[in-house]
Amino acid sequence: MDWNLVKVFLAVCETGSQVQAAKRIGLSHATVFRHISALEEQTGTRLFERVKGRFVLTDAGDEMREIGLGIAQSFEAIDRRVSGRDGSAEGIVCLTAPRSFSDAVLPHYLADFCDAHPNIQVELLVSNQEMNMSDRSADIALRVAQSPPDHLWGRRVLSIDWAVYAAPSYLKSTPPLTGADDLAGHGLIAPAGQLLRHPAFRTALSQKQPLTAIKCDDLTTMACLAAKGCGVALLPDDLRRPDLKRCFTYPAATANTLWVLTHPDLRSVRRISLLMGFLANAFNRDPRWNGVTAHSHHTSKISS
Repeated sequence: MDWNLVKVFLAVCETGSQVQAAKRIGLSHATVFRHISALEEQTGTRLFERVKGRFVLTDAGDEMREIGLGIAQSFEAIDRRVSGRDGSAEGIVCLTAPRSFSDAVLPHYLADFCDAHPNIQVELLVSNQEMNMSDRSADIALRVAQSPPDHLWGRRVLSIDWAVYAAPSYLKSTPPLTGADDLAGHGLIAPAGQLLRHPAFRTALSQKQPLTAIKCDDLTTMACLAAKGCGVALLPDDLRRPDLKRCFTYPAATANTLWVLTHPDLRSVRRISLLMGFLANAFNRDPRWNGVTAHSHHTSKISS
């Protein structure tokens, strides 16, 4: 059986659509259709039923999916282990990072890295979502977490405080804002959605903190609202911006931890280890992170 047919089949299983599967694996819709037809001909059975525009597995298709996933995991393990012996400082490294770092920090860091290593290309995927590092969706993840997944390998980079920020124009016409006791005289930009469950905001809300009429579920947008004078914002220091004044560290919020992570099978790949080390050192040397706690030790396995 042709492994390429199985890969296409698994992509359709995951997306429920031949069109979306084609986009994901870089083939035409017609090619995906031919591959599925060929696989059904080889197996002598229908693998999908079309239900309300989606491709739904038949019982035979579900069995094929279980077998195919096992095969895929074996191929992925081979790919990682063979790649892990690659000692060359060239090729593509896929890095995923949150938007706050991708917009304000990484452009400068990555420009310096590519100047130092001209044979390495960096593909930056801007996302806060967890990436599948087993199938090489990403080689390196820059993530903020108290305890990242224990199946990944990497290092702690920074401990980042939460602080109260406000626009200078706002502060000119409001009571003093120099410590947590002053917050009662100001409207905090109100959290919404998942931010309501964040420990930093739960603490503020439990203290009957006055809130603005505008609610928001995104920290970057909260910073924008504060810059327009809509209220004061509780933000991690990676979201600092020149049109906001950092008033004080918010003592009730636990600091965020920034990690640079990879799959253990990839840690010896030269281009990957070079970028991981470069990023950790760049964060530690950057004056903008003065006052945050830096960690430079490697860990053989991340644990909580």
